[in-house]
Amino acid sequence: MHGIIIRLSGRWTKILIALAIAASLAATAAAQRGRRFGGGGFYMRPPVNPPYDGAFQFCRIMFRQNPNGDGGGWQVDYPRADINLTYRLSELTSTSVSKDSHGNYNHMVFQLTDPELFKCPFVMMTEVGALYMDDKEAAQLREYLLRGGFLWADDFWGEYAWTVWQHEIAKALPEYQSIDIPLAHEMFHMLYQVNEVPQIPSINSWFAMNGGTSERGADSAVPHARGIFDDHGNLMVLITHNTDFGDAFEREGENRAYFDRFAGVGYAFGINALLYAMSH
Repeated sequence: MHGIIIRLSGRWTKILIALAIAASLAATAAAQRGRRFGGGGFYMRPPVNPPYDGAFQFCRIMFRQNPNGDGGGWQVDYPRADINLTYRLSELTSTSVSKDSHGNYNHMVFQLTDPELFKCPFVMMTEVGALYMDDKEAAQLREYLLRGGFLWADDFWGEYAWTVWQHEIAKALPEYQSIDIPLAHEMFHMLYQVNEVPQIPSINSWFAMNGGTSERGADSAVPHARGIFDDHGNLMVLITHNTDFGDAFEREGENRAYFDRFAGVGYAFGINALLYAMSH
């Protein structure tokens, strides 16, 4: 083999140069698609958000992947869950929702440091067991919430993911505690009477478990709707743990049995959460 390599060295040199050029082009393309930040994880480049027009637009938070986290990241359920929940809000209530010139529902994605975040009365994070925030992100999230904003953190399973989330949200709200929201709370009765916290698995997990609902077995057997309340008793962070409302919205049209089982309870809870967020 050594003699062959020497004899073909000119050819191999050309091949290596070509591979180097291809790698450089691929790296450039990757850099154009997104950026890597310190602290772990990967941001896709934020989409161009539609102009703010005063009507409701679903606002989603883009965050970095925690190197010690547990979850798929911010883009899970995006954008179909955002669009479907907006559609149901317009269908089931008199809320004015934002549309583009083609009649499509507008929705937004923000990094936590974006000053435009304060135009959203409601923001959502998914798979928050994978969340990482630096000091600047945590400081702006704190300001957003204490000025009256509302965050819904959804779709993370098991005690390890809960520990990661607790560590990250404490960067923004260190003096506040998470508590289970009593079913008597008005959020559960805004438009629909929600008498329990449903456990909604992802559609793929539901099929794989033959109709089971706990994605992590005994470690995620009990679904929770927990909250962080401000000093006036208003709910400012809604936390749905061991359940996946996002899939109830995103996957509603994919399977009739899944729709019948989870879409109704999912939308009842979700519409109530939106109405509470926009009225408190």
